[in-house]
Amino acid sequence: MKKKNFVTLVMGTIGGLLFALGMCMGLIPEWNAFRQGVVISIAGAVILLAMVPIRRKMDGKPMIVLNGKTIRATLLGILGVIVLGVGMCMVMVWNMMIPGIIVGIVGIVLLLCLIPVIGGLK
Repeated sequence: MKKKNFVTLVMGTIGGLLFALGMCMGLIPEWNAFRQGVVISIAGAVILLAMVPIRRKMDGKPMIVLNGKTIRATLLGILGVIVLGVGMCMVMVWNMMIPGIIVGIVGIVLLLCLIPVIGGLK
């Protein structure tokens, strides 16, 4: 295993675990640890976000490339995640099962549209 793959594996695992644990702490009322959960979730998100420039640096690529393609992909990804999250809230919080499923599917389709936008299909 190459060093860059190992570093990505470790950072992804630690960041994902911290983020998931923090979300559980914040969203399970019986744990009574909302503030601590927010802090741990932010720490996990920072590790996951730091993984991208570190990996690019280890590949010998520039850390962040901003052009029209990356900006479009970022905006589409953010929109897709927000729509998917609203659909999940509609189902789990607001008891709107069918409309929530439809909105969630629209969010998933928006996220799937990222594949051709970033050049994944050739």
